[in-house]
Amino acid sequence: MYSKNKFLAASLFIVFTCSSFRTIYSSKKETIVGKVIAITDGDTFKLLTKDSIQIKVRLASIDCPERKQPFSKRAKQFTSDAIFGRTVTLKVLKKDKYRRLISNVIYDDSLVLNQELIKAGLAWHYVKYSKDSLLQSFHDTAKASKIGLWQDKNAIAPWAWRDAKKRKSK
Repeated sequence: MYSKNKFLAASLFIVFTCSSFRTIYSSKKETIVGKVIAITDGDTFKLLTKDSIQIKVRLASIDCPERKQPFSKRAKQFTSDAIFGRTVTLKVLKKDKYRRLISNVIYDDSLVLNQELIKAGLAWHYVKYSKDSLLQSFHDTAKASKIGLWQDKNAIAPWAWRDAKKRKSK
């Protein structure tokens, strides 16, 4: 009898925990508020919700330089300065294959981190995944003004850099 009760209690705990986890990670078009606890790179970070759940977040519609690419450290520092240790709001669009929440991130009440990185010339508008005309406008303006990474006339988009790196390793 005792082992049946333990099994039942453990089963209920697992079901409850998994359903809470699934709720956080499966809902599309939801809003999540939490504190930024780690910056992975310019377009990826970790968020801690009020329920103490850690979430990996990837900024939607943009792509910052990869590690070892020029301006990678500046993009990461920009993101850190803007949101590290602060409470932000995620506007979740979807979940990717790495279980990250693809989101627009709002901070300081009205600033959108995705847009601010492009305006600062520290990210590309990722047109493969976005048709956002406002982001494209910010991208074009930063490029024309030679802001940030656009100072380099041979700037390589992160997706092209990743593809070249994959081809070299084969």
